[in-house]
Amino acid sequence: MVFVTNSSIQASDNNRSAIFNACYHNSLHEFDDSYNCSDSFTYSTDVNNFRSKLRRLETLMLGDSDSDSGDVTGDRKLFAGGDVDLPEMMLGFPKRDLKQVLIACAKSVSDNDELNARLLISELRRMVSVAGEPIQRIGAYMLEGLIARLSSSGSTIYKSDLALNTRVLYEICPCSKYGYMSANGAIAEAMKCEKRVHIIDFCIEDGSQWVPLIQAFARRPGGPPHIRISGLHHYPNGLGKVGIRLCKLAKACNVPFGSALAVNFAFVLHRVPDESVSTQNHRDRVLRLVKSMKPKIVTLVEQESNTNTAPFYPRFLEALDYYNAMFESIDITLPRHHKERINVEQHCLARDVVNIIACEGSERVERHELLGKWKLRFSMAGFSPCRMSSLVNGTIKRLLNKCNERYRVEERDGALYLGWMNRDLVSCCAWK
Repeated sequence: MVFVTNSSIQASDNNRSAIFNACYHNSLHEFDDSYNCSDSFTYSTDVNNFRSKLRRLETLMLGDSDSDSGDVTGDRKLFAGGDVDLPEMMLGFPKRDLKQVLIACAKSVSDNDELNARLLISELRRMVSVAGEPIQRIGAYMLEGLIARLSSSGSTIYKSDLALNTRVLYEICPCSKYGYMSANGAIAEAMKCEKRVHIIDFCIEDGSQWVPLIQAFARRPGGPPHIRISGLHHYPNGLGKVGIRLCKLAKACNVPFGSALAVNFAFVLHRVPDESVSTQNHRDRVLRLVKSMKPKIVTLVEQESNTNTAPFYPRFLEALDYYNAMFESIDITLPRHHKERINVEQHCLARDVVNIIACEGSERVERHELLGKWKLRFSMAGFSPCRMSSLVNGTIKRLLNKCNERYRVEERDGALYLGWMNRDLVSCCAWK
């Protein structure tokens, strides 16, 4: 989220895992990927036949080699009703349906069924790949999250000192890039007559989102304003680099510039306990504080995802749907084996996924909310919706359509939604 005063303001909310050495059931054979599902195994309505199958299954599971109840060939068992892949039947889903295996594993973790979760993790290890299809790539990182959740290592993974190359992330994820462009357009329009602009960014990262705005101010009729940027960062030592970079850019553009990079409230909008919309939680208090500063405009660029207060299992399903759409969109931008794409997915997106899945309480810092909930928060804090720049939003629509026709841009209820196919990925709104 960014808020801008007469001086101006914006604010944005925003494993390698220790390998989990699971103990697997010794009597379970390795699954052979060359096996196919048998369509011939059906349940019989005949009670005696059904009981016979149960006895045969029990015999096979107990390893009674003297039983003549069924012929054994590798891991495939021949029953009266047809042949069936025993591990596949035991786990209860098609072996190659990766999405369903992930969901089943998450359900087992949610139900504290550790044995079944470990069996499913064993199968998932052979199905995911960081260089495969979008579902295989997101599956690899969600598997890391599930393993980290079982081994309680999620917070360690998130705190690891990984360079967040947001510049590359914005290029391969244009929804985020153009979400900030829309916010910049709203700020530029609100500050078009101001001589001094103060921007306060609650998640400045590497400051890439401010490069186009500084360049736009440099071209403003009548000359640029004096700009000051106050930023909040995950890592205190990252603020100095951001300040130097933006100062150099402003100097090159002949824009008067002064940065004040603060760290006192670096985690205000991220490290918050489980909460709901009320007047007692941290986010609402921050918005009331921002309102008391009488900003000229406040903008919010947020992932359109409900991962703040949702319990683990529905949160897993939400993350799976959201990041699968994001990974599908990334395939359009960079080849699957491109080093830059793999690095961004591993160093930026994977750690977010792991934090969402593996962590709870104050350790879970990735807490995104749908715009509908943010609207309630802004209204409760006394803000009114501010019109976005129609010129900028029209430009964004044309640029996204050039990227790929499956990108979607919609203006709804005064806000801008950017997404991939039928999934909203980023929302942007402005308030005053």
